Amino acid sequence: MKGLSSRICILTLAALTLTGIRAQAPTAPRPAAGLQPDAEHPVMKIGTHIPDFTLPGADGKTHSLKEWANAKFLMIAFECNHCPESQNYESRIKQLYDDYKGKGVQLVAINPNNPASVRLNEEGYTDLEDSLPEMKLRMADRHITWPYLYDGETQSTATKFGVVATPHIFIFDKDRNLRFEGQIDDNQRPDLVKTRDTRNALEELLAGKPVTVTDTRVHGCSTKWLSKAIGSQSREAEMQAIMKEPVKLGTADADALKKLKSNTSGKVQVVTFWSTKCPTCAESFHDLETTWRMYRLRAFTFVSVATDPVADQAAVTSFLEKEHASSPNMQSTVDLAAAQAAFGEKWKANSMFTEVIGSDGKVLYRKEGKLALTDLLALRRSVLANMPDTSGYPGNKAYWQEDYAKMTVK
Repeated sequence: MKGLSSRICILTLAALTLTGIRAQAPTAPRPAAGLQPDAEHPVMKIGTHIPDFTLPGADGKTHSLKEWANAKFLMIAFECNHCPESQNYESRIKQLYDDYKGKGVQLVAINPNNPASVRLNEEGYTDLEDSLPEMKLRMADRHITWPYLYDGETQSTATKFGVVATPHIFIFDKDRNLRFEGQIDDNQRPDLVKTRDTRNALEELLAGKPVTVTDTRVHGCSTKWLSKAIGSQSREAEMQAIMKEPVKLGTADADALKKLKSNTSGKVQVVTFWSTKCPTCAESFHDLETTWRMYRLRAFTFVSVATDPVADQAAVTSFLEKEHASSPNMQSTVDLAAAQAAFGEKWKANSMFTEVIGSDGKVLYRKEGKLALTDLLALRRSVLANMPDTSGYPGNKAYWQEDYAKMTVK
């Protein structure tokens, strides 16, 4: 059992009641479910005074702890861009912010992750990485109005807190001593939630009562510590393995192109037509290949079709090998006009044309020419919004359908 001994409770009761908070009651042990704390980054203990911090924010400003000195309670929510569970809880974090901002509770979100420590195969549920510039995009897109700070460069703040995962909540009293740390609630599916731990802790604190359950296990995506940037499980090691994957080039006649358009793969499919004579194709092709590496463990596939003459096969193969393009690659055996007729679309010669096709054959997104950042994000969101949920992250499809709905309205 965790909690203060009776002797410590007697000695500290007077000091705590000055802030309107009575001494903490003994708490139940952490439940077995959830992630284990990292041995090298122990979780901050209840009663610990908050460490000072100064961090850059997604709003372009630098924020320090002293900004919120007048708040009655301070709630630190560690969350991030790439984690599907963090995404699933975003609306609940917003609800906590809306419900308690008028009651003296200040919410501050911090992203603890270093993007270099996140493998591509860990980004199967995101359009963005965990860098500060991409946090700015997430903040604008999702209308985040609470501070969203970046600690991924040094992780000095996350280390002091011992952040286990995203999301992970820490609540501090007026004197900035820790009164609760743990999960928001016990289930990603709102309809199956049984214990609302963060909300319960806030209600007890606001009522001047001791927190009944002061700490819980957290569930989500483990913190991507800088130490993950090296070693066998690092992104560098992942890229080295990708570079060893075979690069193959098949052929596609008119019938094959018609089949691509109808999409019989049973997955969300991205098809891009490109040419070695296209001056802007290389950058966009690289972004699409990266997208393939992110999503390929899910119900997703990417097929590239070179429109160069068959006589230029060597140049096509050379380009694909330079890109380490292990995704399905084809070269059209018919001229451009016949290829366009078979696929049912038109685009300029020596240009790129990209289309996202749902598992039902419906065209979800199309773009002629270079994929700018806004185009790439729109493509990824159309994919994420139309892949089925996985058992590990129920409700994530609905999260992305919000973005896709905004895209289609435009």
